[in-house]
Amino acid sequence: MAVEEEGLRVFQSVRIKIGEAKNLPTYPGPNKMRDCYCTVNLDQEEVFRTKIVEKSLCPFYGEDFYCEIPRSFRHLSFYIFDRDVFRRDSIIGKVAIQKEDLQKYHNRDTWFQLQHVDADSEVQGKVHLELRLSEVITDTGVICHKLATRVLECKGLPIVNGQCDPYATVTLAGPNRSEAKKTKVKKKTNNPQFDEVFYFEVTRPCSYNKKFHFDIEDADEVDKMEIRVDLWNASNLKFGDEFLGELRLPLKCLRQSSSYEAWYFLQPRDNGNKPLKPDDLGSLRLNVVYTEDHVFSSDYYSPLRDLLLKSADVEPVSASAAHVLGEVCREKQEAAIPLVRLFLHYGKIVPFISAIANAEVKRTQDPNTIFRGNSLTSKCIDETMKLAGMHYLQVTLKPIIDEICQLHKSCEIDPVKLKDVENLENNRENLRQYVDRIFTVITKSGVSCPTVMCDIFFSLRESAAKRFQGDPDVRYTAVSSFIFLRFFAPAILSPNLFQLTPHHPDPQTSRTLTLISKTIQTLGSLSKSKSASFKESYMATFYDYFNEQKYADAVKNFLDLISSSGRRDHKSIEQPILLKEGFMIKRAQGRKRFGMKNFKKRWFRLTNHEFTYQKSKGDHPLCSIPIENILAVEKLEEESFKMKNMFQVIQPERVLYIQANNCVEAKDWIDILTKVSQCNKKRLTVYHPSAYLNGHWLCCKATADNTPGCTPCTGGLPANIQLDIDGDRETERIYSLFNLYMPKLEKMQEACGSKSVYDGPEQEEYSTFIIDDPKETYKTLKQIIEGVGTLEQEHAQYKRDKFKKTKYGSQEHPIGDKSFQSYIRQQSEISAHSI
Repeated sequence: MAVEEEGLRVFQSVRIKIGEAKNLPTYPGPNKMRDCYCTVNLDQEEVFRTKIVEKSLCPFYGEDFYCEIPRSFRHLSFYIFDRDVFRRDSIIGKVAIQKEDLQKYHNRDTWFQLQHVDADSEVQGKVHLELRLSEVITDTGVICHKLATRVLECKGLPIVNGQCDPYATVTLAGPNRSEAKKTKVKKKTNNPQFDEVFYFEVTRPCSYNKKFHFDIEDADEVDKMEIRVDLWNASNLKFGDEFLGELRLPLKCLRQSSSYEAWYFLQPRDNGNKPLKPDDLGSLRLNVVYTEDHVFSSDYYSPLRDLLLKSADVEPVSASAAHVLGEVCREKQEAAIPLVRLFLHYGKIVPFISAIANAEVKRTQDPNTIFRGNSLTSKCIDETMKLAGMHYLQVTLKPIIDEICQLHKSCEIDPVKLKDVENLENNRENLRQYVDRIFTVITKSGVSCPTVMCDIFFSLRESAAKRFQGDPDVRYTAVSSFIFLRFFAPAILSPNLFQLTPHHPDPQTSRTLTLISKTIQTLGSLSKSKSASFKESYMATFYDYFNEQKYADAVKNFLDLISSSGRRDHKSIEQPILLKEGFMIKRAQGRKRFGMKNFKKRWFRLTNHEFTYQKSKGDHPLCSIPIENILAVEKLEEESFKMKNMFQVIQPERVLYIQANNCVEAKDWIDILTKVSQCNKKRLTVYHPSAYLNGHWLCCKATADNTPGCTPCTGGLPANIQLDIDGDRETERIYSLFNLYMPKLEKMQEACGSKSVYDGPEQEEYSTFIIDDPKETYKTLKQIIEGVGTLEQEHAQYKRDKFKKTKYGSQEHPIGDKSFQSYIRQQSEISAHSI
């Protein structure tokens, strides 16, 4: 969710790794250990909570959290709580990082000392206040000065124990006086509208002919006075009302003008308590990545975006803008995240990944090392699988992962780690059952694999088979290195990172998942000597359970299915891949105007190229339907032919009606036919759920056999989830990366222009870059640098305009906004420098 500013959208996001806490204070009881968890808070609003680590003063959490921040905030805070079963959990300490300080700790592990927490220091929200000093003539004809304090409204007060019933007290305080007044309580709101005015007599009456508001001695006294506004939450509890924050304003602010109106951030109360020493409470290890994207309207990004989107068509691909980004970024992951999201948004991810994968395969010398490095290709495919395959993982793995986490069955098979009460054989059997079940759900899940992943796998398989024609297994290992090694195995190992569980599992469950993940990874790798691939002898022994041909066959069938594609190149070196076959009953398609349209048993065969049927297995096909001719595959209503388990394969000129042997088989055929035809360009959006018989459609009674369908086609499998991606935001992120690494871009440009790249040996300082075609790469770099420069100017101009327009004390930038004060300082320095 973006915060709208004039001509600009501002997106905030934060990615946090909560590591561990150390040296927490001991519990006062005899046990001394604590059961602790950590929360992440925007100001005082909790947005995430880790699992509880029991009986530890140095709890390890190891949890990751990412969120889009939908509002403004002042502090990112982390609280360590000690769980109390009988009473409210107690706070041990907190780490509060001011928003303007987040960049100091950007993406590096940092130990923070826990600070003491008390209610008076916990504040959030802002208050809108107006002060007016006026002269009042008394009945006796003399003048005194009165102060009108108007409390208009507050925004963003905290919710305390599920509710907020705020009120304000307004106090005029001086060396010798204190006068307090109170607003009405506003029920159930953290954005109260008060609009109440309070009058205070400020000076003693003085003669009417005085020029100034008060004479010298009065002014001294007034200068020592202040207005204090305290916000409270009205509580029904016996502990009294909760303090929400305060504001102190010296009256000398009225010397320049008799009225003053502004927004203020509420501040903590200075109650004189001495804070505990930081060492008393222990420390917390955090890694915080805070990102703020300032996104212009779409047309600003057109030149850079167009340059990036045509990357797949650039020859060689190493000279493309997207590839250049991967070359200059410190880590490939930095480049992969926004690139993948941008290409997904514009439907160009498959040609882009195909192009960079093909280039990488050409550079690979050994088929055993194919796609094993942390290259731009592998990082982009990882990111695509994570985005497009999240639902696929949920459907495939979540039920069994949930069961493993809930049942806590012992699966330890390392004799050294075995507890006295555990039985090695029982544990092995528990683990074997889990591995078998997970292996089965994975290898049976091919029809649910998202189309975009299948198209990428098809491309990888084709490139690998073409490059290493002497290795029959490379077409499998190219795909398995992603789907098993970098998708299923990591999701099993760390289900919390793939949204399969809310938290990092407990140590015993984590160990079980580690053992399962290792075995699944090895099963999927199709390596020649699998037992030898384990360092541990107990794993090699356990793997003997799975050293059967049926497991390798299941993996190959699965890989065949997920790497088939309807959008294939007819020059493909591959033979058709058999996906499914078996006897079913079909109705004649009515090729002739007259003639019997009876039902006959036929042998059906589906490959990734065509759907055929023949009289018997091995016979010549009687009919062949190319995959690209399948417009839809849908169930057929039973009343059409008074037959169960029927479905229809819709083609441009006719419909093929088929009856499967049972409902499971019907679903399997519908799913797999839908899967392989899902990317066909002419797929229908509507269809007839019943047959065309006796001159009309049974469903809608239309008489023409070419009448468009009357029912929306099923959306297919939940494979193609519409990803909520903002293309302009991703382009802005890419611009920011190019801008950050501008010195490297210039160095790369230098390398392209250098004579040594053309004729001589490559200079060592340029050897970090892949430059296959210096002239093309130089041309691209020139366009990138120009595009980035233009956007940089736009950002600078926007900041200058904003600086001129923005009023300190406005609702957007209340008084007390340190980040804005820092921004004003920077702009003033820039202005002075430019003068």
